[in-house]
Amino acid sequence: MADPFHDHDHYRLLARYNRRFNACLYDACEKLSDGERKRDRGAFFGSIHGTLNHLIWGDKVWLARFAAQRAEFAAVLTPELLALPPGAVHATMLHEDWALLRAERGRLDAAIEAWVDDMTPDFPQSLMRYANTRGVQREHPAWIALSHFFNHQTHHRGQVTTLLMQAGVDPGVTDLIAFATAPA
Repeated sequence: MADPFHDHDHYRLLARYNRRFNACLYDACEKLSDGERKRDRGAFFGSIHGTLNHLIWGDKVWLARFAAQRAEFAAVLTPELLALPPGAVHATMLHEDWALLRAERGRLDAAIEAWVDDMTPDFPQSLMRYANTRGVQREHPAWIALSHFFNHQTHHRGQVTTLLMQAGVDPGVTDLIAFATAPA
């Protein structure tokens, strides 16, 4: 049996799931007014809008770390795509405007999918070196960071689905298996 953490197809599946689930999640969010999306619901990042902003911040931080590992990644993971405002932290509101937030999510998801598709099969097994947000140097196999990257998205999307349900909006099916086996 193949080890999924070293299998390139595993990360392709996660990237495709990420894009498709985000599209469905943002569609569900559209059923709420801007005020309802931004209403503090007691979540870690306050609101649905705040949580979705955090996901974009986190994706950009991790994608920048991945981009720094290999020069060829810069073709898809461009500095323009990954730019963050100076001093941005995990709770920074990157986009107050819903349409801009949604457009940024779409650009990131397309880039994630393209990057993973183009990734060489040996990358997950390569050694990754970077500094975390506190400046602590880290070194571990890239598959650990790839797994964390996709798990972080799933974790916070789960929070958003709970907030949507509490607001009376059913986000629909969220299971990986449903997305993996459905036609694109």
